[in-house]
Parts: sequence; C-alpha cells; structure tokens
Amino acid sequence: MPNRTRIDVLPIQEAVATASPRAWRDGIVVAREPDTITVALLDGGATVLATRAAPASGEPVAVHLVAEVVALGGAWYAARPVVG
Repeated sequence: MPNRTRIDVLPIQEAVATASPRAWRDGIVVAREPDTITVALLDGGATVLATRAAPASGEPVAVHLVAEVVALGGAWYAARPVVG
C-alpha cells in the first residue's frame, strides 16, 4: 500500500477508498470557504465538501464520494458532503 498522509481519515474510509479505486472522480476546486471546498467534477456536476483540506481555487483534486475522502497531492483528507 502506498505511503500517504491521512488527515482525519478513518481506517474504514481508507479501506473503502482502496477497495473501490474506480469510484475516484477527478475535479477542480472552484471555491474555498473556511472548512468547505466546492469541487467541479470533470465528469459533470459539482459537490461541496466539509473538509480540513485547504487547496487553492483552480487546484486539481480527486474525490471519493463513497468513502468521503478527498486527495490533494499525496495527502488524503476526510471530506463529508454538505447537504442542503
């Protein structure tokens, strides 16, 4: 298993993300607020995530919506969808 930094990622989240690699979706950060990011997904749509990740607008990320993880560079962060 690759060595990566994990921030607030539970072992079950890592297990789900690792077991289902096809669920990762690439995106570009289009907005950042305190504790949330908005990601435009390259395959269409957008999602708002509550996370400690702090990418700049325009930065590429990968999102695993099932495991609730966002990958930024070599780090994985917990990323809960914001509903509402």
